[in-house]
Amino acid sequence: MSKVTFNNSKSPFFDALRSRVDNYFKSQEAKPTGNIKLYFKTGVLLTTLVSLYLVIVIVNPPLWISNILFVLEGITIAAIGFNVMHDGAHGSYSSVKWVNDIMGHSLDFLGGSTFMWKAKHNIIHHTYTNVEGMDDDIAIPLMRINTEQEKKWYHKYQHIYAIFMYALLYIVWIFYTDFAKYFTGKVGDIKYRKMKPYEHVVFWVTKAISIFTLFVLPIMVLGWLKAVVGILIMTTSVGITISIVFQLAHIVEDISFPTPHPDTNKIESEWAVHQLNTTANFATKSKIVSWFVGGLNFQVEHHLFPKISHIHYPEINKIVKETCKEFNIRYQEFPSVMSAFRSHLSYLKNIAVA
Repeated sequence: MSKVTFNNSKSPFFDALRSRVDNYFKSQEAKPTGNIKLYFKTGVLLTTLVSLYLVIVIVNPPLWISNILFVLEGITIAAIGFNVMHDGAHGSYSSVKWVNDIMGHSLDFLGGSTFMWKAKHNIIHHTYTNVEGMDDDIAIPLMRINTEQEKKWYHKYQHIYAIFMYALLYIVWIFYTDFAKYFTGKVGDIKYRKMKPYEHVVFWVTKAISIFTLFVLPIMVLGWLKAVVGILIMTTSVGITISIVFQLAHIVEDISFPTPHPDTNKIESEWAVHQLNTTANFATKSKIVSWFVGGLNFQVEHHLFPKISHIHYPEINKIVKETCKEFNIRYQEFPSVMSAFRSHLSYLKNIAVA
Protein backbone atom coordinates (compact mmCIF):
# COMPACT_ATOMS: atom_id res chain seq x y z
CA MET A 1 0.00 0.00 0.00
CA SER A 2 1.36 3.44 -0.92
CA LYS A 3 1.94 6.04 1.75
CA VAL A 4 -1.17 7.40 3.45
CA THR A 5 -1.22 11.12 4.25
CA PHE A 6 -3.44 13.38 6.33
CA ASN A 7 -4.97 16.77 5.74
CA ASN A 8 -2.40 18.65 7.82
CA SER A 9 -2.18 21.79 5.70
CA LYS A 10 -4.35 23.36 8.34
CA SER A 11 -4.40 21.93 11.85
CA PRO A 12 -6.40 24.39 13.95
CA PHE A 13 -7.34 21.84 16.60
CA PHE A 14 -3.87 20.42 17.19
CA ASP A 15 -2.21 23.84 16.98
CA ALA A 16 -4.45 25.10 19.77
CA LEU A 17 -4.04 21.93 21.81
CA ARG A 18 -0.25 21.88 21.60
CA SER A 19 -0.08 25.52 22.63
CA ARG A 20 -2.22 24.87 25.71
CA VAL A 21 -0.23 21.81 26.71
CA ASP A 22 3.04 23.71 26.28
CA ASN A 23 1.66 26.51 28.44
CA TYR A 24 0.66 23.97 31.10
CA PHE A 25 4.24 22.69 31.48
CA LYS A 26 5.60 26.26 31.48
CA SER A 27 3.16 27.30 34.20
CA GLN A 28 4.05 24.24 36.27
CA GLU A 29 7.77 24.69 35.59
CA ALA A 30 7.86 20.98 34.89
CA LYS A 31 9.42 18.74 32.26
CA PRO A 32 7.10 16.59 30.14
CA THR A 33 9.22 13.53 30.92
CA GLY A 34 9.14 11.28 33.99
CA ASN A 35 9.95 12.25 37.55
CA ILE A 36 10.60 10.63 40.92
CA LYS A 37 7.19 8.93 40.89
CA LEU A 38 8.06 7.07 37.72
CA TYR A 39 11.56 6.20 38.91
CA PHE A 40 10.19 4.82 42.19
CA LYS A 41 7.61 2.76 40.31
CA THR A 42 10.38 1.40 38.11
CA GLY A 43 12.32 0.28 41.17
CA VAL A 44 9.25 -1.41 42.66
CA LEU A 45 8.42 -3.29 39.45
CA LEU A 46 11.97 -4.42 38.66
CA THR A 47 12.58 -5.51 42.25
CA THR A 48 9.31 -7.43 42.24
CA LEU A 49 10.15 -9.23 38.99
CA VAL A 50 13.66 -10.20 40.09
CA SER A 51 12.37 -11.37 43.50
CA LEU A 52 9.62 -13.51 41.96
CA TYR A 53 12.03 -15.05 39.49
CA LEU A 54 14.64 -15.87 42.13
CA VAL A 55 12.07 -17.47 44.42
CA ILE A 56 10.84 -19.63 41.54
CA VAL A 57 14.26 -20.86 40.37
CA ILE A 58 16.18 -20.92 43.67
CA VAL A 59 13.61 -21.78 46.33
CA ASN A 60 11.67 -24.04 43.92
CA PRO A 61 8.44 -23.95 45.95
CA PRO A 62 5.61 -26.52 45.65
CA LEU A 63 3.70 -26.60 42.35
CA TRP A 64 0.67 -24.61 43.50
CA ILE A 65 2.85 -21.87 44.96
CA SER A 66 5.14 -21.70 41.91
CA ASN A 67 2.11 -21.42 39.63
CA ILE A 68 0.85 -18.44 41.63
CA LEU A 69 4.31 -16.91 41.38
CA PHE A 70 4.34 -17.50 37.61
CA VAL A 71 1.03 -15.61 37.34
CA LEU A 72 2.49 -12.72 39.32
CA GLU A 73 5.65 -12.84 37.20
CA GLY A 74 3.58 -12.52 34.04
CA ILE A 75 1.56 -9.62 35.40
CA THR A 76 4.76 -7.86 36.51
CA ILE A 77 6.37 -8.34 33.08
CA ALA A 78 3.31 -6.72 31.51
CA ALA A 79 3.48 -3.85 34.02
CA ILE A 80 7.16 -3.24 33.23
CA GLY A 81 6.24 -3.14 29.56
CA PHE A 82 3.47 -0.63 30.18
CA ASN A 83 5.38 1.64 32.54
CA VAL A 84 9.10 1.35 31.91
CA MET A 85 9.67 0.05 28.38
CA HIS A 86 6.82 1.99 26.80
CA ASP A 87 7.88 5.39 28.14
CA GLY A 88 11.53 4.61 27.43
CA ALA A 89 10.88 3.53 23.85
CA HIS A 90 8.90 6.71 23.20
CA GLY A 91 11.64 8.86 24.71
CA SER A 92 9.32 10.15 27.44
CA TYR A 93 10.81 8.35 30.44
CA SER A 94 13.63 10.87 30.89
CA SER A 95 15.05 14.00 29.31
CA VAL A 96 18.33 12.09 29.03
CA LYS A 97 18.56 9.97 25.87
CA TRP A 98 20.69 7.15 27.26
CA VAL A 99 18.28 6.67 30.15
CA ASN A 100 15.41 6.33 27.67
CA ASP A 101 17.49 3.86 25.67
CA ILE A 102 18.17 1.69 28.72
CA MET A 103 14.54 1.67 29.80
CA GLY A 104 13.35 0.99 26.26
CA HIS A 105 15.75 -1.94 25.98
CA SER A 106 14.14 -3.58 28.99
CA LEU A 107 11.89 -5.20 26.37
CA ASP A 108 14.89 -6.99 24.86
CA PHE A 109 15.50 -8.76 28.16
CA LEU A 110 11.83 -9.69 28.50
CA GLY A 111 11.76 -11.61 25.24
CA GLY A 112 10.83 -8.95 22.71
CA SER A 113 12.81 -6.67 20.41
CA THR A 114 12.91 -2.94 21.05
CA PHE A 115 13.92 -2.27 17.44
CA MET A 116 10.93 -4.16 16.07
CA TRP A 117 8.62 -2.59 18.65
CA LYS A 118 9.63 0.93 17.66
CA ALA A 119 9.12 0.17 13.97
CA LYS A 120 5.71 -1.44 14.56
CA HIS A 121 4.38 0.72 17.38
CA ASN A 122 6.09 4.11 17.51
CA ILE A 123 6.27 4.71 13.77
CA ILE A 124 3.51 2.71 12.09
CA HIS A 125 0.77 2.29 14.69
CA HIS A 126 1.01 5.83 16.05
CA THR A 127 0.96 7.35 12.57
CA TYR A 128 -1.62 5.18 10.84
CA THR A 129 -3.84 4.12 13.71
CA ASN A 130 -6.63 1.75 12.57
CA VAL A 131 -5.85 2.24 8.88
CA GLU A 132 -6.27 -1.08 7.09
CA GLY A 133 -3.13 -2.23 5.32
CA MET A 134 -0.95 0.14 7.36
CA ASP A 135 -1.57 -0.49 11.06
CA ASP A 136 -0.25 -3.99 11.81
CA ASP A 137 -2.04 -3.97 15.17
CA ILE A 138 -5.36 -4.63 13.44
CA ALA A 139 -3.98 -7.49 11.33
CA ILE A 140 -4.82 -10.22 13.84
CA PRO A 141 -4.75 -13.83 12.62
CA LEU A 142 -8.15 -15.58 12.57
CA MET A 143 -9.95 -12.34 13.46
CA ARG A 144 -11.87 -9.73 11.47
CA ILE A 145 -11.38 -6.22 12.81
CA ASN A 146 -13.01 -4.02 10.16
CA THR A 147 -15.23 -4.30 7.08
CA GLU A 148 -12.28 -4.10 4.68
CA GLN A 149 -10.99 -7.43 5.92
CA GLU A 150 -12.29 -10.62 4.35
CA LYS A 151 -15.18 -12.27 6.16
CA LYS A 152 -14.78 -15.94 7.14
CA TRP A 153 -17.37 -18.31 8.61
CA TYR A 154 -15.46 -18.73 11.86
CA HIS A 155 -15.35 -14.99 12.55
CA LYS A 156 -18.87 -15.18 14.00
CA TYR A 157 -17.26 -16.93 16.98
CA GLN A 158 -14.35 -14.52 17.37
CA HIS A 159 -15.85 -12.77 20.39
CA ILE A 160 -15.67 -16.18 22.09
CA TYR A 161 -12.21 -17.37 21.04
CA ALA A 162 -10.57 -13.90 21.15
CA ILE A 163 -9.30 -14.40 24.69
CA PHE A 164 -7.53 -17.60 23.63
CA MET A 165 -5.86 -15.72 20.78
CA TYR A 166 -4.74 -13.04 23.20
CA ALA A 167 -3.34 -15.68 25.56
CA LEU A 168 -0.92 -16.75 22.81
CA LEU A 169 0.30 -13.24 21.98
CA TYR A 170 3.40 -13.10 24.19
CA ILE A 171 4.84 -16.53 23.40
CA VAL A 172 4.16 -16.08 19.66
CA TRP A 173 5.73 -12.62 19.85
CA ILE A 174 8.94 -14.02 21.38
CA PHE A 175 9.36 -17.10 19.21
CA TYR A 176 7.80 -16.10 15.89
CA THR A 177 6.65 -12.51 15.27
CA ASP A 178 9.97 -10.76 15.91
CA PHE A 179 11.84 -13.30 13.79
CA ALA A 180 9.32 -12.96 10.95
CA LYS A 181 9.87 -9.19 10.96
CA TYR A 182 13.63 -9.64 11.18
CA PHE A 183 13.95 -11.96 8.19
CA THR A 184 11.38 -10.21 5.96
CA GLY A 185 12.50 -6.69 6.80
CA LYS A 186 8.85 -5.70 7.09
CA VAL A 187 6.14 -4.95 9.61
CA GLY A 188 3.12 -6.29 7.80
CA ASP A 189 3.57 -4.95 4.26
CA ILE A 190 5.66 -1.95 5.29
CA LYS A 191 9.46 -2.04 5.10
CA TYR A 192 11.30 -0.66 8.10
CA ARG A 193 14.69 1.06 7.92
CA LYS A 194 17.81 -1.05 7.52
CA MET A 195 19.19 -2.31 10.83
CA LYS A 196 22.65 -1.13 11.85
CA PRO A 197 25.30 -3.75 12.71
CA TYR A 198 25.00 -3.24 16.46
CA GLU A 199 21.21 -3.57 16.22
CA HIS A 200 21.63 -7.02 14.69
CA VAL A 201 23.93 -7.94 17.60
CA VAL A 202 21.48 -6.61 20.18
CA PHE A 203 18.63 -8.53 18.56
CA TRP A 204 20.36 -11.91 18.63
CA VAL A 205 22.24 -11.57 21.93
CA THR A 206 19.25 -10.36 23.93
CA LYS A 207 16.96 -12.93 22.31
CA ALA A 208 19.36 -15.65 23.46
CA ILE A 209 19.62 -14.20 26.96
CA SER A 210 15.89 -13.71 27.44
CA ILE A 211 14.94 -17.14 26.06
CA PHE A 212 17.54 -18.81 28.28
CA THR A 213 16.44 -16.84 31.35
CA LEU A 214 12.68 -17.08 30.91
CA PHE A 215 12.41 -20.57 29.45
CA VAL A 216 15.55 -22.72 29.49
CA LEU A 217 16.80 -22.10 33.02
CA PRO A 218 13.42 -22.72 34.71
CA ILE A 219 13.19 -26.05 32.84
CA MET A 220 16.72 -26.99 33.95
CA VAL A 221 15.96 -26.16 37.58
CA LEU A 222 12.29 -27.11 38.01
CA GLY A 223 12.07 -30.00 35.59
CA TRP A 224 10.05 -30.24 32.38
CA LEU A 225 6.52 -30.64 33.66
CA LYS A 226 6.59 -28.10 36.47
CA ALA A 227 8.46 -25.54 34.40
CA VAL A 228 6.41 -25.90 31.22
CA VAL A 229 3.14 -25.57 33.15
CA GLY A 230 4.47 -22.49 34.93
CA ILE A 231 5.87 -20.93 31.77
CA LEU A 232 2.56 -21.38 29.95
CA ILE A 233 0.78 -19.76 32.90
CA MET A 234 3.26 -16.88 32.84
CA THR A 235 3.08 -16.28 29.08
CA THR A 236 -0.71 -16.53 29.14
CA SER A 237 -0.84 -13.91 31.92
CA VAL A 238 1.34 -11.53 29.91
CA GLY A 239 -0.52 -12.13 26.65
CA ILE A 240 -4.00 -11.59 28.02
CA THR A 241 -2.98 -8.56 30.07
CA ILE A 242 -1.23 -6.63 27.30
CA SER A 243 -3.78 -7.63 24.66
CA ILE A 244 -6.74 -6.41 26.65
CA VAL A 245 -5.10 -3.10 27.50
CA PHE A 246 -4.23 -2.33 23.88
CA GLN A 247 -7.46 -3.69 22.37
CA LEU A 248 -9.64 -1.56 24.64
CA ALA A 249 -7.97 1.52 23.21
CA HIS A 250 -8.69 0.97 19.52
CA ILE A 251 -11.07 -1.94 18.94
CA VAL A 252 -14.33 -0.96 20.61
CA GLU A 253 -17.74 0.29 19.52
CA ASP A 254 -18.00 3.74 17.90
CA ILE A 255 -14.32 3.80 17.00
CA SER A 256 -13.42 4.56 13.38
CA PHE A 257 -11.34 2.65 10.86
CA PRO A 258 -10.83 5.45 8.31
CA THR A 259 -10.32 4.68 4.64
CA PRO A 260 -8.02 6.95 2.60
CA HIS A 261 -9.44 8.54 -0.54
CA PRO A 262 -8.88 6.04 -3.41
CA ASP A 263 -7.39 8.66 -5.73
CA THR A 264 -5.19 10.69 -3.36
CA ASN A 265 -4.60 8.09 -0.61
CA LYS A 266 -5.25 10.92 1.82
CA ILE A 267 -7.35 10.86 4.98
CA GLU A 268 -9.36 14.06 5.01
CA SER A 269 -9.06 14.84 8.73
CA GLU A 270 -5.97 16.30 10.32
CA TRP A 271 -3.75 13.73 12.05
CA ALA A 272 -4.74 14.72 15.59
CA VAL A 273 -8.45 14.45 14.82
CA HIS A 274 -7.75 11.06 13.26
CA GLN A 275 -6.25 9.95 16.57
CA LEU A 276 -9.39 11.00 18.43
CA ASN A 277 -11.58 9.19 15.93
CA THR A 278 -9.65 5.96 16.33
CA THR A 279 -8.84 5.94 20.05
CA ALA A 280 -10.70 5.60 23.34
CA ASN A 281 -9.85 5.93 27.02
CA PHE A 282 -11.02 3.71 29.85
CA ALA A 283 -11.07 3.76 33.67
CA THR A 284 -9.27 7.09 33.89
CA LYS A 285 -10.68 7.75 37.35
CA SER A 286 -9.05 4.60 38.75
CA LYS A 287 -5.62 5.34 40.22
CA ILE A 288 -4.94 1.62 40.56
CA VAL A 289 -5.59 0.95 36.88
CA SER A 290 -3.61 4.04 35.84
CA TRP A 291 -0.65 2.98 38.01
CA PHE A 292 -0.59 -0.57 36.69
CA VAL A 293 -1.08 0.12 32.96
CA GLY A 294 1.32 3.05 32.85
CA GLY A 295 -1.34 5.55 31.89
CA LEU A 296 -2.30 3.58 28.79
CA ASN A 297 -5.91 3.93 29.90
CA PHE A 298 -5.33 7.56 28.85
CA GLN A 299 -4.72 6.30 25.33
CA VAL A 300 -6.07 9.46 23.66
CA GLU A 301 -3.54 11.64 25.45
CA HIS A 302 -0.78 9.14 24.71
CA HIS A 303 -1.52 9.09 20.99
CA LEU A 304 -1.64 12.86 20.80
CA PHE A 305 1.50 13.35 22.90
CA PRO A 306 3.64 10.19 22.89
CA LYS A 307 6.70 12.17 23.98
CA ILE A 308 4.99 13.14 27.24
CA SER A 309 5.37 10.69 30.12
CA HIS A 310 2.22 8.93 31.29
CA ILE A 311 2.53 10.42 34.77
CA HIS A 312 1.26 13.72 33.33
CA TYR A 313 -1.76 12.30 31.49
CA PRO A 314 -4.41 12.98 34.16
CA GLU A 315 -3.73 16.72 33.89
CA ILE A 316 -3.28 16.67 30.10
CA ASN A 317 -6.60 14.83 29.91
CA LYS A 318 -8.42 17.89 31.23
CA ILE A 319 -6.85 20.15 28.60
CA VAL A 320 -7.64 17.73 25.77
CA LYS A 321 -11.28 17.37 26.83
CA GLU A 322 -11.76 21.13 27.04
CA THR A 323 -10.18 21.67 23.64
CA CYS A 324 -12.26 18.90 22.05
CA LYS A 325 -15.41 20.47 23.44
CA GLU A 326 -14.43 23.86 22.05
CA PHE A 327 -13.76 22.42 18.56
CA ASN A 328 -16.78 20.11 18.69
CA ILE A 329 -14.64 16.98 18.36
CA ARG A 330 -15.86 13.68 19.79
CA TYR A 331 -13.91 12.33 22.76
CA GLN A 332 -14.60 8.70 23.66
CA GLU A 333 -14.05 7.35 27.14
CA PHE A 334 -15.34 4.30 29.02
CA PRO A 335 -15.87 4.62 32.78
CA SER A 336 -14.32 1.25 33.66
CA VAL A 337 -12.23 -1.62 32.34
CA MET A 338 -15.29 -3.89 32.24
CA SER A 339 -17.44 -1.44 30.28
CA ALA A 340 -14.65 -1.09 27.71
CA PHE A 341 -14.15 -4.86 27.59
CA ARG A 342 -17.85 -5.45 27.02
CA SER A 343 -17.75 -2.93 24.20
CA HIS A 344 -14.72 -4.70 22.72
CA LEU A 345 -16.48 -8.09 22.71
CA SER A 346 -19.64 -6.54 21.33
CA TYR A 347 -17.66 -4.92 18.53
CA LEU A 348 -15.96 -8.23 17.65
CA LYS A 349 -19.35 -9.94 17.54
CA ASN A 350 -20.94 -7.30 15.33
CA ILE A 351 -18.06 -6.75 12.90
CA ALA A 352 -17.88 -10.48 12.23
CA VAL A 353 -21.17 -10.34 10.35
CA ALA A 354 -21.13 -6.75 9.10
